[in-house]
Amino acid sequence: MQIPANAHVAILDGERFLVMRNTGTAAEPALELTAEPEIEETNKDAGKRDHESAHRRGGEPHDRAAHAAGVADWLNRAVLAGQIEKLLIVADPDSLGELRKHMQVKTHAAVIGELDKQVTGMPGPDILKVLEAA
Repeated sequence: MQIPANAHVAILDGERFLVMRNTGTAAEPALELTAEPEIEETNKDAGKRDHESAHRRGGEPHDRAAHAAGVADWLNRAVLAGQIEKLLIVADPDSLGELRKHMQVKTHAAVIGELDKQVTGMPGPDILKVLEAA
């Protein structure tokens, strides 16, 4: 997957949220961490209907879904403020699905790609390798 220059990469996993930016070029990308925002998990109703099935799997559905909803709110504000123009999203499948539900139209329009992988624990160069291989 090619990452345009100055594109932002949102990386989340239901607990952690990172924002990186390609400070290089599309041909020679270089990811730089720009933020690790604290997310307010105010939307505790997010994922409510999935509660029982996730609970049986041992997950924390409300917290993880609320985190994704909080990330969407942060991204919506950043896109509307003009801080993010091109956005690549990397998230585990559950977070990615919940995130999509809460993104505004302009945020959806800024999305240049999505990758359903969990990479939050990886160092930047390893994340870049995963993205380039996708």
